[in-house]
Amino acid sequence: MGSNCETESMVSNPQERRRVGLIYDERMCKHSTPDDDEYHPENLNRIKVIWDKLHSSGIAQRCVVLDAKEAEDKHMALVHSKNHIDLIKNISSKKFDSKRNKIASKFNSIYFNEGSSEAAYLAAGSVIEVAEKVAKGELDSGFAIVRPPGHHAEESEPMGFCLYNNVAIATSFLLNERPELGIKKILIVDWDVHHGNGTQKMFWKDPRVLFFSVHRHEFGSFYPGGDDGSYTMIGEGPGMGYNINVPWENGRCGDADYLAVWDHVLIPVAKEFDPDMIIISAGFDAAIGDPLGGCCVSPYGYSIMLNKLMGFAGGKIVMALEGGYNLDSLANSALACVQALQQHKPVAGSSEPYPFESTWHVIQSVRKQLSLYWPTLGDKIPEKVISRKTPQIEISSSDSDGEHENGPIVVEELDKAVRDVIEPLKNLQVHEDCQGQATGVSPSWSSELSKIDIWYATFGSNMNKSRFDCYIEGGQVEGMRKPCAGSMDKSLPKEIMWKTFPHRLFFARDRTDTWGPGGVAFLHPESNKQEKTYMRLYKITLEQFNDVLLQENASSLDMIRPLFDLTSLQTIETEKCISVEFVQRGWYRNVVYLGKENNIPILTMTCTLSDIDDFRSGKNPVNSPAKAYANTLVEGLVQGKQLSEAEAIAYIEEASTKPL
Repeated sequence: MGSNCETESMVSNPQERRRVGLIYDERMCKHSTPDDDEYHPENLNRIKVIWDKLHSSGIAQRCVVLDAKEAEDKHMALVHSKNHIDLIKNISSKKFDSKRNKIASKFNSIYFNEGSSEAAYLAAGSVIEVAEKVAKGELDSGFAIVRPPGHHAEESEPMGFCLYNNVAIATSFLLNERPELGIKKILIVDWDVHHGNGTQKMFWKDPRVLFFSVHRHEFGSFYPGGDDGSYTMIGEGPGMGYNINVPWENGRCGDADYLAVWDHVLIPVAKEFDPDMIIISAGFDAAIGDPLGGCCVSPYGYSIMLNKLMGFAGGKIVMALEGGYNLDSLANSALACVQALQQHKPVAGSSEPYPFESTWHVIQSVRKQLSLYWPTLGDKIPEKVISRKTPQIEISSSDSDGEHENGPIVVEELDKAVRDVIEPLKNLQVHEDCQGQATGVSPSWSSELSKIDIWYATFGSNMNKSRFDCYIEGGQVEGMRKPCAGSMDKSLPKEIMWKTFPHRLFFARDRTDTWGPGGVAFLHPESNKQEKTYMRLYKITLEQFNDVLLQENASSLDMIRPLFDLTSLQTIETEKCISVEFVQRGWYRNVVYLGKENNIPILTMTCTLSDIDDFRSGKNPVNSPAKAYANTLVEGLVQGKQLSEAEAIAYIEEASTKPL
């Protein structure tokens, strides 16, 4: 979708308005879920709302709008394997029609359709196009409004909505294919809320690329998980010290947290590195209200971060869209960034709150880790700076705490912070609080699901009604170290009953924040007539089930779309189990169908079959439960008049010791 507006963008005073390039092409909207699910977070509306916002504001008309071009296979081969290229190139062809979904299911958070190949080649080619024109000096800077995103895609594997690694391809193209342009050192800044694992690995040993990623990490529990996003991952060989990770320990990080990292990590290192160009993996899922990010960065915050980078490389900055799933925040944040690129100054606003205490802890850890390679980081941050911090409170979520057993789940004390961050955004029409829901308004899906009843079958501590009530009302019972947050609808179950099911009960994992050291209960997803598990059934709404499912699996309590919707409910009777896509790191992400009672479906949540394999192989431990946790189970069975205390103890003991 080209435009003849180049002459409009050539202003007489370059100090007032710089030559900013934009690329957008509707063909990238052809990449969609096979069933055209408009509620999937990575949907075609993401780039449409940005383009519409830039046009309605008059900003696009003052930019150089470029034609998108498809990348060539040789460009992809700079960072991707031949097998990977062959897959993405051919996945949209008719010969894959019958097996496309099956292939996608083998990857982590990936979908394919008839438009995926073209969109992937356009996305990568568009970033190359902008980067090359900025390198040549034809543009001062540029923004590639592309999808699918790229920073999770690894050499031989698509993942996390990403097919090709667009930023890595463009970076390698400039360094290796166009050396005559004089771009010898590139700073990649990845401010997407998720770690750019793919990009990191592609430049792990390359001192020409300084890769910087600030992201939610939560000790390896936040997507994409593992240790790749740790601050200890600093590169290898000649690339040692050229990989910088700033891993948030909690959600709710906002402008003050990000700007503290800019001032005390990124900017000092950038001065020493002195890049010839900056390429930004511009994900906007750390923005206010994002359903996957759980952070609170404002459009003003993004423009400040960008403006601080414009003092380097002569302002040669290329932005490539990555994540961002709240359409309002996404559009407004992108607009603020393009305005900053044009005017070389941030949009109007203010940011009063101080960083979290955990932010200062992370910053100091990063500086210490990298001070050998960047001497400027060896200087001590003045105590009067570190002492300015926002207090935090901790809340617990579940038996498992998802994968968060190594660190607290943290929520900001919102009153002052919300006032100070949200007030300046009114002109940008962002009317959302830091929990990602319209203030005072429930999500539209909530009322629909509140009319549907299901039976939630429990086999762990939720067999104890007092414990289960915590998920609905909030609070904690004896033995729990931290309270639950509760559900949106705090109505208690309409009915309670007991049943037994032919499934295996066992205990696994090594500890949880809620109960301490020891395993927690899991149900084998597949039935087995030789097994018998006691389960307490609660008749609750599908809306409440979504709340419990979220609390069992994720640290963030933000949910602007259901994890398990009506479509899932309709299909699970046939499929028998559905792994919830958006909590892939959770322990209880597998929803299992157990039949019906009075024509109402019975659902439970447990681990996946692949988790079972990990338990059997020893990759993840099988463990006896903590004493307080076991006592809660026993109490539930006894109070429910299913077993005597001695029988209940023997039941738990057998499940704990019987080989899986």
